[in-house]
Amino acid sequence: MAIRCVVCVKQVPDTKRITGDAMKEDGTVNRAALPAIFNPEDLNALEAALEIRDRVGGTVTAVTMGPPVACEILRQSMFLGADRGVLVTDRRAAASDTLATSYILSCAVNKIGADVVLCGRQAIDGDTAQVGPQMAEKLSMPLVTYVEQLQDVSIEKLRLQRNIGNGWEVVDAPVPCLLTVMDTANTPRPSAIRRVMKYKKALSSAEIAKAVADEMPDASDDAKAAEATNRQAALEAKGMFIEAWNLDDISADLSWCGRNGSPTKVHRIQSVVLAGGEYREFPPTEEGMTQLVGELIDDHTIG
Repeated sequence: MAIRCVVCVKQVPDTKRITGDAMKEDGTVNRAALPAIFNPEDLNALEAALEIRDRVGGTVTAVTMGPPVACEILRQSMFLGADRGVLVTDRRAAASDTLATSYILSCAVNKIGADVVLCGRQAIDGDTAQVGPQMAEKLSMPLVTYVEQLQDVSIEKLRLQRNIGNGWEVVDAPVPCLLTVMDTANTPRPSAIRRVMKYKKALSSAEIAKAVADEMPDASDDAKAAEATNRQAALEAKGMFIEAWNLDDISADLSWCGRNGSPTKVHRIQSVVLAGGEYREFPPTEEGMTQLVGELIDDHTIG
Protein backbone atom coordinates (compact mmCIF):
# COMPACT_ATOMS: atom_id res chain seq x y z
CA MET A 1 0.00 0.00 0.00
CA ALA A 2 1.15 3.53 -0.78
CA ILE A 3 -0.24 7.03 -1.34
CA ARG A 4 -0.69 8.54 -4.78
CA CYS A 5 -0.03 12.28 -4.47
CA VAL A 6 -0.99 14.76 -7.16
CA VAL A 7 0.43 18.27 -6.84
CA CYS A 8 -1.10 21.17 -8.75
CA VAL A 9 1.67 23.53 -9.78
CA LYS A 10 1.49 26.77 -11.72
CA GLN A 11 3.82 28.88 -13.83
CA VAL A 12 3.13 32.48 -12.83
CA PRO A 13 4.40 35.92 -13.83
CA ASP A 14 7.04 37.31 -11.50
CA THR A 15 4.98 39.92 -9.68
CA LYS A 16 8.13 41.58 -8.35
CA ARG A 17 8.82 42.80 -11.88
CA ILE A 18 5.48 44.36 -12.77
CA THR A 19 5.48 46.89 -15.62
CA GLY A 20 2.83 48.97 -17.37
CA ASP A 21 2.39 46.16 -19.92
CA ALA A 22 1.33 43.62 -17.30
CA MET A 23 -2.36 43.68 -18.29
CA LYS A 24 -4.07 43.44 -21.65
CA GLU A 25 -6.95 45.70 -22.65
CA ASP A 26 -9.44 42.86 -22.14
CA GLY A 27 -8.46 42.57 -18.47
CA THR A 28 -6.38 39.40 -18.73
CA VAL A 29 -2.75 39.08 -17.68
CA ASN A 30 -0.20 39.76 -20.40
CA ARG A 31 2.04 36.85 -19.44
CA ALA A 32 4.41 37.47 -22.32
CA ALA A 33 5.43 40.81 -20.78
CA LEU A 34 6.62 39.30 -17.49
CA PRO A 35 9.24 36.69 -16.58
CA ALA A 36 7.68 33.34 -15.64
CA ILE A 37 8.53 31.57 -12.37
CA PHE A 38 7.37 28.57 -10.32
CA ASN A 39 4.58 29.73 -8.00
CA PRO A 40 6.36 29.89 -4.60
CA GLU A 41 3.85 28.08 -2.40
CA ASP A 42 3.41 25.33 -4.99
CA LEU A 43 7.03 24.44 -4.22
CA ASN A 44 5.99 23.92 -0.59
CA ALA A 45 3.06 21.75 -1.73
CA LEU A 46 5.45 19.68 -3.84
CA GLU A 47 7.84 19.28 -0.92
CA ALA A 48 4.95 18.11 1.29
CA ALA A 49 4.02 15.50 -1.32
CA LEU A 50 7.62 14.29 -1.48
CA GLU A 51 7.70 14.02 2.32
CA ILE A 52 4.52 11.89 2.23
CA ARG A 53 6.14 9.61 -0.35
CA ASP A 54 9.33 9.43 1.71
CA ARG A 55 7.37 8.29 4.79
CA VAL A 56 4.89 5.76 3.38
CA GLY A 57 5.87 5.24 -0.25
CA GLY A 58 3.85 5.98 -3.35
CA THR A 59 4.08 8.33 -6.28
CA VAL A 60 4.13 12.08 -6.86
CA THR A 61 2.60 13.50 -10.04
CA ALA A 62 2.90 17.20 -10.87
CA VAL A 63 0.09 18.61 -13.02
CA THR A 64 -0.19 22.09 -14.48
CA MET A 65 -2.52 23.93 -16.80
CA GLY A 66 -1.12 26.33 -19.36
CA PRO A 67 0.62 26.70 -22.73
CA PRO A 68 3.39 24.30 -23.80
CA VAL A 69 6.05 26.54 -22.21
CA ALA A 70 4.60 25.57 -18.81
CA CYS A 71 6.42 22.25 -19.27
CA GLU A 72 9.40 24.04 -17.75
CA ILE A 73 7.93 23.88 -14.23
CA LEU A 74 7.05 20.22 -14.76
CA ARG A 75 10.72 19.58 -15.53
CA GLN A 76 11.63 21.56 -12.41
CA SER A 77 9.17 19.40 -10.44
CA MET A 78 10.93 16.28 -11.69
CA PHE A 79 14.31 17.79 -10.82
CA LEU A 80 13.03 18.05 -7.26
CA GLY A 81 11.66 14.51 -7.10
CA ALA A 82 8.29 14.23 -8.87
CA ASP A 83 7.82 10.90 -10.67
CA ARG A 84 5.66 12.24 -13.48
CA GLY A 85 4.57 15.47 -15.13
CA VAL A 86 1.23 16.15 -16.83
CA LEU A 87 0.39 19.28 -18.81
CA VAL A 88 -3.20 20.29 -19.52
CA THR A 89 -3.06 22.59 -22.52
CA ASP A 90 -5.88 23.75 -24.76
CA ARG A 91 -6.70 27.10 -26.37
CA ARG A 92 -10.31 26.55 -25.32
CA ALA A 93 -9.16 26.88 -21.68
CA ALA A 94 -7.81 30.42 -22.23
CA ALA A 95 -9.12 33.16 -19.89
CA SER A 96 -10.33 30.62 -17.31
CA ASP A 97 -11.02 32.15 -13.91
CA THR A 98 -10.68 30.20 -10.67
CA LEU A 99 -14.01 28.40 -11.12
CA ALA A 100 -13.11 27.15 -14.61
CA THR A 101 -9.52 26.40 -13.62
CA SER A 102 -10.57 24.31 -10.63
CA TYR A 103 -13.01 22.38 -12.83
CA ILE A 104 -10.37 21.63 -15.48
CA LEU A 105 -7.77 20.59 -12.90
CA SER A 106 -10.29 18.39 -11.08
CA CYS A 107 -11.02 16.60 -14.38
CA ALA A 108 -7.27 16.02 -14.81
CA VAL A 109 -6.91 14.74 -11.24
CA ASN A 110 -9.80 12.32 -11.80
CA LYS A 111 -8.01 10.93 -14.84
CA ILE A 112 -4.66 10.62 -13.02
CA GLY A 113 -6.12 9.10 -9.85
CA ALA A 114 -5.14 10.51 -6.45
CA ASP A 115 -5.26 9.71 -2.76
CA VAL A 116 -3.94 13.11 -1.67
CA VAL A 117 -4.13 16.28 -3.76
CA LEU A 118 -1.86 19.16 -2.74
CA CYS A 119 -1.96 22.80 -3.84
CA GLY A 120 -0.07 25.88 -2.76
CA ARG A 121 -2.18 28.11 -0.52
CA GLN A 122 -2.51 30.62 -3.36
CA ALA A 123 -0.85 31.81 -6.54
CA ILE A 124 0.93 35.16 -6.57
CA ASP A 125 -0.71 36.32 -9.81
CA GLY A 126 -4.31 36.15 -8.58
CA ASP A 127 -3.91 35.86 -4.78
CA THR A 128 -7.42 34.41 -4.47
CA ALA A 129 -6.66 31.11 -2.65
CA GLN A 130 -9.81 29.76 -4.30
CA VAL A 131 -8.64 27.01 -6.66
CA GLY A 132 -7.72 24.46 -3.97
CA PRO A 133 -11.01 24.68 -2.04
CA GLN A 134 -13.02 24.70 -5.27
CA MET A 135 -11.21 21.55 -6.43
CA ALA A 136 -11.97 19.81 -3.13
CA GLU A 137 -15.68 20.51 -3.67
CA LYS A 138 -15.60 19.17 -7.23
CA LEU A 139 -13.59 16.10 -6.22
CA SER A 140 -15.80 15.48 -3.14
CA MET A 141 -12.69 15.36 -0.96
CA PRO A 142 -12.26 16.56 2.64
CA LEU A 143 -10.31 19.84 2.64
CA VAL A 144 -7.61 21.10 5.00
CA THR A 145 -6.36 24.62 4.27
CA TYR A 146 -3.34 26.56 5.55
CA VAL A 147 -1.32 23.42 6.31
CA GLU A 148 1.96 24.31 8.00
CA GLN A 149 3.16 20.91 9.23
CA LEU A 150 2.80 17.19 8.47
CA GLN A 151 2.80 15.70 11.95
CA ASP A 152 1.97 12.09 11.11
CA VAL A 153 1.34 10.21 7.89
CA SER A 154 -0.30 6.82 7.39
CA ILE A 155 -2.19 5.13 4.58
CA GLU A 156 -5.54 5.82 6.28
CA LYS A 157 -5.10 9.39 7.55
CA LEU A 158 -2.86 12.42 7.86
CA ARG A 159 -2.34 14.38 11.07
CA LEU A 160 -1.79 18.01 10.13
CA GLN A 161 -1.07 21.30 11.85
CA ARG A 162 -2.87 24.20 10.21
CA ASN A 163 -2.53 27.92 10.75
CA ILE A 164 -5.67 29.70 11.96
CA GLY A 165 -4.32 33.24 11.99
CA ASN A 166 -3.84 33.83 15.69
CA GLY A 167 -2.70 30.31 16.47
CA TRP A 168 -2.80 26.78 15.13
CA GLU A 169 -4.83 23.60 15.39
CA VAL A 170 -4.10 19.92 14.79
CA VAL A 171 -6.56 17.99 12.64
CA ASP A 172 -6.82 14.43 11.36
CA ALA A 173 -7.74 14.18 7.68
CA PRO A 174 -8.89 10.88 6.20
CA VAL A 175 -7.31 9.73 2.95
CA PRO A 176 -8.34 10.72 0.28
CA CYS A 177 -8.17 14.47 0.99
CA LEU A 178 -6.99 17.78 -0.46
CA LEU A 179 -4.50 20.08 1.25
CA THR A 180 -3.48 23.67 0.62
CA VAL A 181 0.04 24.29 1.89
CA MET A 182 1.63 27.47 3.26
CA ASP A 183 5.14 28.75 2.64
CA THR A 184 5.95 28.19 6.32
CA ALA A 185 5.23 24.45 6.08
CA ASN A 186 8.69 23.38 4.99
CA THR A 187 11.86 24.29 3.13
CA PRO A 188 11.73 22.88 -0.41
CA ARG A 189 14.63 20.55 -1.11
CA PRO A 190 17.18 21.52 -3.77
CA SER A 191 17.20 19.91 -7.19
CA ALA A 192 19.09 16.62 -7.35
CA ILE A 193 21.90 16.85 -9.89
CA ARG A 194 21.29 13.35 -11.23
CA ARG A 195 17.63 14.13 -11.78
CA VAL A 196 18.53 17.41 -13.48
CA MET A 197 20.87 15.62 -15.86
CA LYS A 198 18.14 13.10 -16.68
CA TYR A 199 14.97 15.16 -16.79
CA LYS A 200 16.37 18.25 -18.49
CA LYS A 201 15.75 16.25 -21.66
CA ALA A 202 12.13 15.44 -20.75
CA LEU A 203 9.78 16.81 -23.41
CA SER A 204 6.11 16.99 -24.31
CA SER A 205 4.74 16.05 -27.73
CA ALA A 206 4.54 19.72 -28.77
CA GLU A 207 8.17 20.30 -27.78
CA ILE A 208 9.25 17.17 -29.65
CA ALA A 209 7.39 18.31 -32.77
CA LYS A 210 9.03 21.75 -32.59
CA ALA A 211 12.49 20.26 -32.15
CA VAL A 212 11.98 17.96 -35.12
CA ALA A 213 10.71 20.85 -37.28
CA ASP A 214 13.76 22.96 -36.34
CA GLU A 215 16.22 20.14 -37.01
CA MET A 216 14.56 18.80 -40.20
CA PRO A 217 13.21 21.90 -42.00
CA ASP A 218 13.37 20.30 -45.44
CA ALA A 219 11.88 16.92 -44.53
CA SER A 220 8.37 15.90 -45.56
CA ASP A 221 5.51 16.01 -43.09
CA ASP A 222 5.42 12.21 -42.98
CA ALA A 223 9.14 12.05 -42.20
CA LYS A 224 8.78 14.63 -39.44
CA ALA A 225 5.82 12.75 -37.95
CA ALA A 226 7.72 9.47 -38.00
CA GLU A 227 10.76 11.04 -36.33
CA ALA A 228 8.57 12.67 -33.67
CA THR A 229 6.89 9.31 -32.98
CA ASN A 230 10.26 7.59 -32.59
CA ARG A 231 11.55 10.26 -30.23
CA GLN A 232 8.39 10.12 -28.13
CA ALA A 233 8.64 6.33 -27.83
CA ALA A 234 12.27 6.64 -26.72
CA LEU A 235 11.37 9.18 -24.03
CA GLU A 236 8.42 7.08 -22.83
CA ALA A 237 10.73 4.08 -22.43
CA LYS A 238 12.99 6.16 -20.17
CA GLY A 239 10.13 7.72 -18.19
CA MET A 240 11.01 11.14 -19.59
CA PHE A 241 7.92 11.93 -21.64
CA ILE A 242 5.73 14.78 -20.36
CA GLU A 243 2.12 13.91 -21.10
CA ALA A 244 0.04 16.70 -22.61
CA TRP A 245 -3.75 16.48 -22.47
CA ASN A 246 -6.39 18.66 -24.04
CA LEU A 247 -9.90 19.19 -22.70
CA ASP A 248 -11.25 16.23 -24.65
CA ASP A 249 -8.60 13.94 -23.15
CA ILE A 250 -9.84 14.72 -19.63
CA SER A 251 -13.56 14.53 -20.63
CA ALA A 252 -14.18 18.16 -19.68
CA ASP A 253 -17.53 19.83 -20.36
CA LEU A 254 -16.59 22.84 -22.53
CA SER A 255 -19.39 24.96 -21.07
CA TRP A 256 -17.41 24.95 -17.79
CA CYS A 257 -14.09 25.91 -19.38
CA GLY A 258 -12.43 29.09 -20.60
CA ARG A 259 -14.43 32.28 -20.96
CA ASN A 260 -17.73 30.42 -21.18
CA GLY A 261 -17.18 28.82 -17.79
CA SER A 262 -15.79 31.92 -16.09
CA PRO A 263 -18.30 34.21 -14.35
CA THR A 264 -15.51 36.59 -13.29
CA LYS A 265 -15.33 39.60 -15.61
CA VAL A 266 -12.78 42.43 -15.41
CA HIS A 267 -14.44 45.71 -16.43
CA ARG A 268 -11.69 48.18 -15.65
CA ILE A 269 -8.02 48.27 -14.71
CA GLN A 270 -6.69 51.15 -12.66
CA SER A 271 -3.08 51.91 -11.84
CA VAL A 272 -2.85 53.06 -8.22
CA VAL A 273 0.14 55.17 -7.21
CA LEU A 274 0.69 55.77 -3.51
CA ALA A 275 2.07 59.23 -2.78
CA GLY A 276 3.59 60.20 0.52
CA GLY A 277 2.29 63.15 2.54
CA GLU A 278 4.06 65.54 4.85
CA TYR A 279 6.29 64.07 7.49
CA ARG A 280 8.82 65.17 10.07
CA GLU A 281 11.93 63.43 11.21
CA PHE A 282 13.09 63.38 14.82
CA PRO A 283 16.63 62.41 15.74
CA PRO A 284 16.97 59.12 17.73
CA THR A 285 18.07 60.97 20.84
CA GLU A 286 16.46 61.82 24.16
CA GLU A 287 15.87 65.39 22.94
CA GLY A 288 14.30 64.10 19.70
CA MET A 289 11.96 61.77 21.58
CA THR A 290 10.93 64.66 23.88
CA GLN A 291 10.04 66.78 20.82
CA LEU A 292 8.06 63.89 19.30
CA VAL A 293 6.04 63.29 22.47
CA GLY A 294 5.42 67.02 22.81
CA GLU A 295 3.97 67.24 19.29
CA LEU A 296 1.82 64.17 19.77
CA ILE A 297 0.38 65.75 22.95
CA ASP A 298 -0.17 69.11 21.23
CA ASP A 299 -2.24 67.57 18.39
CA HIS A 300 -4.10 65.31 20.88
CA THR A 301 -2.79 62.06 19.38
CA ILE A 302 -1.86 61.04 22.93
CA GLY A 303 -2.55 62.51 26.32
